[in-house]
Amino acid sequence: MYDAIVVGARCAGAPTAMLLARAGHNVLLLDRDEFPSDIMSTHFIHLPGIVRLHRWGLLDRVKETGVPAIPKTNLHANGLLISPPPVPMPDGIPSEAICPRRYILDKILADAAVEAGAEFRQGVSVRELIRDGDAVVGVRGQTKDKTPVEERAKIVIGADGLHSIVARQVGAEEYDTRPTLTFAYYTYWSGISDPEMHIWFFEDSRGILSFPTHDGLSCIAVGGAIEGFHEFREDIEGNYLAVIDRVPELAREVRAGKRKERFVGTADQPNYFRVPYGSGWALVGDAGYHRDFLTGLGITDAFRDAELVAQAVDAGLSGKRPMGEALAEYQTKRDTVAKPLYDFTVKLASGTFPEPADWMSFGTTMAQMIHS
Repeated sequence: MYDAIVVGARCAGAPTAMLLARAGHNVLLLDRDEFPSDIMSTHFIHLPGIVRLHRWGLLDRVKETGVPAIPKTNLHANGLLISPPPVPMPDGIPSEAICPRRYILDKILADAAVEAGAEFRQGVSVRELIRDGDAVVGVRGQTKDKTPVEERAKIVIGADGLHSIVARQVGAEEYDTRPTLTFAYYTYWSGISDPEMHIWFFEDSRGILSFPTHDGLSCIAVGGAIEGFHEFREDIEGNYLAVIDRVPELAREVRAGKRKERFVGTADQPNYFRVPYGSGWALVGDAGYHRDFLTGLGITDAFRDAELVAQAVDAGLSGKRPMGEALAEYQTKRDTVAKPLYDFTVKLASGTFPEPADWMSFGTTMAQMIHS
């Protein structure tokens, strides 16, 4: 019997397991993949995420991998250039974001969970939840060689992403939902000299995102409104380069550089909140809350909510508070901070450029996350 089983060992699950193990709980961490391995991602860690990596003692470890610091983010839209000024940071942490490759970041996070005392089993696919009446009491699944796995715990935490089997099996209710609004494809290029992040929005709802990442490469994404997805995918490379050509200085470097990896893309971008807890279970990360990729909030939101759910589960397991009461507060805290970010993201993804009040709300919420 474990205190907690965490299903999914990436940016939401590994920190949750790490924090619970550091609090003295017996934690089993499961993932269907083996690490290191890559996954589709926006890569971007906003400043509140940087603060949490520092708080967990992992920021230097991530930086030592050679991920470049990003000193400035530039938004190009409607003939305007918006470059937010540096943000005051606690503890002397530099006001610089990073965009690490996920096969590097996720391995660091999973290793930190193991170092904290969590048991980590890789290559295990969870297929169903074990119940005792209405309560979830464990998981069943199998390894890659089809060996059955069955384990029990006081709580099962689903950190298994957008298509979470935990969320599906418990029937987690969705609310404040919006349909998929955009699509995107990205790949990695050599020969891009700009050390900053750039986001271009065009009048026909197409856009470009460019930022530096590991190994001297830049990740460049192109996307647009969901209505154009099927047309775009008929010639991914040709349509991708046609959008890049709208920014001549970027196009020159892309066409003189070299594409290093295949195109990765998606039109699976639903926007929702899910009720993130019930009897014997909880959800964290994309399993419990998902928004369009445009604002690059996925990793930062996962870090924030890992702290919140770990605090709640620790309070419940240690007897400080009833588990249901603690998890209800987790939902309230999550929704309170996520809502303005969610609304801003959905507005941007719908093709409506945010008003000054929207930017103010977004910035205020991010500042609160930095100092919370």
